[in-house]
Amino acid sequence: MKYCKLILFVFLITILVSSCKQHQEARRPISQKSGSFMKKSVERNKKLIAGEEGQIDSLIKSNPKVKYFASTKGYWYTYVIQNTLDTITPKKGDVAFFDYEIKDLKGNVIYSELELRPQTYAVDKQNIMTGLREGIKLMHKNEKVIFLFPSHIAFGYHGDDKKIGTNQPLICTVTLHNFLSEAAFKKEIQLRATTPEKQDTSNIEPVKQTKAVNKLKDTVTN
Repeated sequence: MKYCKLILFVFLITILVSSCKQHQEARRPISQKSGSFMKKSVERNKKLIAGEEGQIDSLIKSNPKVKYFASTKGYWYTYVIQNTLDTITPKKGDVAFFDYEIKDLKGNVIYSELELRPQTYAVDKQNIMTGLREGIKLMHKNEKVIFLFPSHIAFGYHGDDKKIGTNQPLICTVTLHNFLSEAAFKKEIQLRATTPEKQDTSNIEPVKQTKAVNKLKDTVTN
């Protein structure tokens, strides 16, 4: 009787060990397949970014009179109008007032400034294009800047499901009119609500603080 129980116990142990081995072996190919897919995806993205940066580099070289700056955030920019007196730029929580226009790299207008205006943006608290979010934070009041954005910091693979296509690099011309702290903006809203007939122009800076860098509106794309 004891001998039968021993045989039964050994048999159950053998089945359990065999089952564990099969389970472990079944998991291995999934991990390998996943790693291979990720590696190929990274390689595709590198080629895509390199190709777009090549297009942008050609655009910059096609007009050597326009000086572009390379950002550490992965985009390029040049000043149309530069404010050399102010030192303050928008920070998280500030409310920025700006207009902008979007073109493709050939200079074709995708969205005009008239279509997009006016823009009010709570810095780093609202979901907007990555490049635009970073670009606004380097601008001073009353500046006009042309940005060249690769698709991965623009609208990416999906585009905007309207006029901007898949993996499309963009030219954005941005005019930052003003920006206020969150507290100052709320106070201004309350003031306007109590005195709607009075026009508040306190957030408009005099243009005398700016200087034209490029005389043409958009020399890089014309």
